[in-house]
Amino acid sequence: MLIIKNIKQLIQVENKPKLKVCGSEMSKISTIENAFLIIENDLISVFGKMESYKFSSVEEKKHKIIDATGKMVFPSFCDSHTHLVYAGSREIEYVDKIKGLSYEEIAKRGGGILNSAKLLHNTSEDELYNQALARINEIISFGTGAVEIKSGYGLSTDDELKMLRVIKRLKETKPITIKATFLGAHAVPAEYKGRQTDYVDLVINEMIPSVAYEDLADYIDVFCDKGFFTTEDTERILMAGIKYGFKPKIHANELDYSGGIQVGVKYGALSVDHLEFTGDDEIKALKDSETMPTLLPGAAFFLGMVDPPVRKMIDAGLPVALASDFNPGSSPSGNMKFIMSLGCIKLRMLPEEVINAVTINSAYAMGISETHGSIAKGKIANVFITKPISSYEFMPYAYSSNLVDTVILNGKVIE
Repeated sequence: MLIIKNIKQLIQVENKPKLKVCGSEMSKISTIENAFLIIENDLISVFGKMESYKFSSVEEKKHKIIDATGKMVFPSFCDSHTHLVYAGSREIEYVDKIKGLSYEEIAKRGGGILNSAKLLHNTSEDELYNQALARINEIISFGTGAVEIKSGYGLSTDDELKMLRVIKRLKETKPITIKATFLGAHAVPAEYKGRQTDYVDLVINEMIPSVAYEDLADYIDVFCDKGFFTTEDTERILMAGIKYGFKPKIHANELDYSGGIQVGVKYGALSVDHLEFTGDDEIKALKDSETMPTLLPGAAFFLGMVDPPVRKMIDAGLPVALASDFNPGSSPSGNMKFIMSLGCIKLRMLPEEVINAVTINSAYAMGISETHGSIAKGKIANVFITKPISSYEFMPYAYSSNLVDTVILNGKVIE
């Protein structure tokens, strides 16, 4: 048993757990001041105010005790959109961006995703694993307890499988909860230039069956956007993936109004992600659907793109999740606390809204909100203890400070 006592404030507690939080409800969170939290068998067991705490000093000696005086306890962040398995880095393209080249211009010159694909092809599976392991350890230290990782830098059957096998190894070796997404349709390889339909056929007829045969993915994704895959391509790929049991997630409307949001909703996508270009038709499609709109403010910040209309989305009653988009080209950071800050500073979200967006709603966008994303009895004990802070608003306010003191995953302290 692990007991955390004298908690200044226990954040995001639920007595009746919800799968997601929508609209105006996103501006509300439930907390307990001067609290305790008990963890048993890797699960959250009991929590409440210290005045109802029943353990004597003699009984405490039988268990591991953490005194959190002056500190707060949050549910671990759930990062529902990353590409953190990749080879090398792309800081030279960063310089090109500074000089004024657009994301699309860099991609047309063979940079972007195609550059990462070339690097990955020449990197062994073991080296790819070691590079990803360092990134996983980093995001754990930042307070992330669940992460979705996509393939998509392979762009060939062998290399896509290599990426997904690395993700599987990470699942098997690290305590963080990991979901794997197959993203063979991330870009069209150079050798298929002018033959996009042939590449879509390869994804459908060879890649998807191979991924399914090795049981390497939970979800399937498509980059449905200007200059990448069309709505027709996307529908074909999603239908093929669904036949093999892969639930859809979609990259949509990052570069223009692409129709990707509507396609995602049509095929029951768990989430549609990016959404910088979201208008009345897209909001109408998302309204009353089961699809989670997921915003990636790190990418918009890094690329200097327009911000999605989050206030309009929330005012329309939609739920919103936030994720890091951790990748080498457009968001080289997995720091979800910084994503909270961008949500407040760039998107004008309230602190309560960003807390909901990086916990319960991002858990929903990973398909795990029944077990993650809040402090609720019976949920997986993935939490972090902050350093001494004045209020939960201080978390997004102090945008560059590392405020995570102790990380607990599956009920165990991560040293």
